[in-house]
Amino acid sequence: MAGNSRKPLPLEGVTVVSLEQAIAAPLCTRQLAEQGARVIKVERPDGGDFARGYDDRANGLSSHFVWANRSKESLTLNLKAAEGQEILHRLLAQADVLVQNLAPGATARMGLSFDELHEQYPQLIVCDVSGYGDGGTHGGKKAYDLLIQSESGFLSVTGAPDADGMAKAGCSVADIAAGMYASNSVLSALLLRARTGEGSHIDVSMLESLVEWMGYPMYYSYRGAPQPARTGASHSTIYPYGPFPVGDGKTVMLGLQNDREWQVFCELVLERPELARDELYLDNPRRSANRDQLGALIREVFSGMTLDEVVRRLDSAGIANASVNNMAQVWNHPQLAARDRWVEVATPAGPLPALKSPGLCFPDAVSAVPELGEHNAGILGELGIGQDRIRQLQHSGVIGH
Repeated sequence: MAGNSRKPLPLEGVTVVSLEQAIAAPLCTRQLAEQGARVIKVERPDGGDFARGYDDRANGLSSHFVWANRSKESLTLNLKAAEGQEILHRLLAQADVLVQNLAPGATARMGLSFDELHEQYPQLIVCDVSGYGDGGTHGGKKAYDLLIQSESGFLSVTGAPDADGMAKAGCSVADIAAGMYASNSVLSALLLRARTGEGSHIDVSMLESLVEWMGYPMYYSYRGAPQPARTGASHSTIYPYGPFPVGDGKTVMLGLQNDREWQVFCELVLERPELARDELYLDNPRRSANRDQLGALIREVFSGMTLDEVVRRLDSAGIANASVNNMAQVWNHPQLAARDRWVEVATPAGPLPALKSPGLCFPDAVSAVPELGEHNAGILGELGIGQDRIRQLQHSGVIGH
């Protein structure tokens, strides 16, 4: 069979213009790019997306930026200059989607609100990502991931039990939640536009995204009931479910979900079948209420065994368990290798490994992490702007060098 055998990409032909920084919006647009969309990332000429400077741990590049910004094109524009605005509007006239997460009110002050854009480009989908959403009591407040973890109640149920034990998540959960809801909403808006011909306004709030994730703790504490206690790495309401030390100084993570598993756990793992009939542990509410005593019994049994021995018993009994891995172990995880989940991505600092997107994956759509302004000449050339004019724009600071 002749011709190109490359698989078609679901978002081929879709152009996304993004005024983005940090994580939430960049993660959204990376998902779209790796479904085949063309993503033009508009950055400030004087440094670009500030996530470029968060750290230098990925071969001299920012770990945050490398993660969230592959597969895009970078165009530098000074949007405070009239010429920068004019170039942006020429892009928007040809675009399908605008994604932005600038400071609250910034795009409105530039005449880039959905209402204004919809009049000019009725087919354009506009996705605004912010800390608190448009309007309301907090709409004008700046927001970063840790602040939303606090505002959403996430910190109240995460960490150690003592009064000073609150702990943030070790990754940007509020940003990630908002970015994923944003990308999902853009896909829905594209389907809707195919039926109606009109673009939609998407207003994604980091607060609402993370509060959605808090559904179980919220309903557990409905109408003033006590909320789940902070229990470190253990589950706050299901037990035994969490980390347990074993005799060789290592830790096993295990989880029981029901009374049937509890009986098997007592018989085959603890080899204490009488515990399954103990009134203190007959069901999960009682096991959770008496977790101090039960935990001591489990630790006593595990103290005489190695991690491998405990895992063999758990696996034989069909009890879910996991290793407590560090980042080095995740990079070398045998399951990720066995499933061929890594691709190599070009960057300005040389090739780096990248995890393939979970779910429907199109490795052909994965491409390089861009240098700041790397695609200036190509994008402006497509708009009919010649080399002499490009040099003038560089000289006047409208675009970067």
